[in-house]
Amino acid sequence: MPELPQYTKSQLALRNGQDKPEIWVAYNGIIYDVTESRLWRKGQHYEHWAGQDLTPELADAPHTHEVFVRFKAIGKLKP
Repeated sequence: MPELPQYTKSQLALRNGQDKPEIWVAYNGIIYDVTESRLWRKGQHYEHWAGQDLTPELADAPHTHEVFVRFKAIGKLKP
């Protein structure tokens, strides 16, 4: 498997469903494309917004990190 490209937080922020057509979120340093998810329409999923690192917010979610296996990992978040 090839190495995933790295993106900055600023680049991730542009994929929020508003500025560009892609809808991306990050979890534990990996960026996932959630564009096709009906739950992320217009870049919002309940009180969560796309284009950011959702790692600290997962503790309050009704699901575990396993939810990310449904989505394609498309990059890594630059430290």
